[in-house]
Amino acid sequence: MATQPSILTLASVAAEPTTVTSQLVLPTGAAVVFRPLALDDDGALADFLQNLSPQTRRFSTYASYDRVAAQDMCAAINRYDKLRMVATSGPQIVALFEFSFGIVAADIKRYQGYGIALDERNDCRFGPCLADDYQDQGLGSQLLACMIDIARRFGKQRMLLWGGVLADNARAIRYYEKNGFRLLGQFQNDLGDECWDALLEL
Repeated sequence: MATQPSILTLASVAAEPTTVTSQLVLPTGAAVVFRPLALDDDGALADFLQNLSPQTRRFSTYASYDRVAAQDMCAAINRYDKLRMVATSGPQIVALFEFSFGIVAADIKRYQGYGIALDERNDCRFGPCLADDYQDQGLGSQLLACMIDIARRFGKQRMLLWGGVLADNARAIRYYEKNGFRLLGQFQNDLGDECWDALLEL
């Protein structure tokens, strides 16, 4: 009788990153490796953050876009509730995709308004960011497919957009809808921007 694969944990991924590492090829022929963020990625991650355009920074918000933010993310590996995955082309980081396995009270309250009861056993938050030069090349959809597989292997049944998607970001909304996310309702974020909540059933 076949044994069921074990559920992933942050500790198991930290101990054996290759369990969630993927080799991808873009339509352009460029090779990309998708893997967990590593402790020594702070320099490459700082370069990635610093090179994001103002528009991309508006769509993907971080505490800062410098080496301090990169060092904080690397220092947080397997310490809290986050799993951060990076796509690399050679030594360069070209994408940062994140899971948060903690669900905050504000999300729980908003989703109750949609008739959805969130819980950390079944649900996770998801946030993507692509380097400007790698947007609109099909990489985002390939990486999302990898994230969906990883979420399932963590035992999750639903992925919700971390912070939602800005209501005026038509390109991102099309991307999420194309990949199966369901728009649920609008809310105003801490910066006063109108956003859509969106959920993907796994």
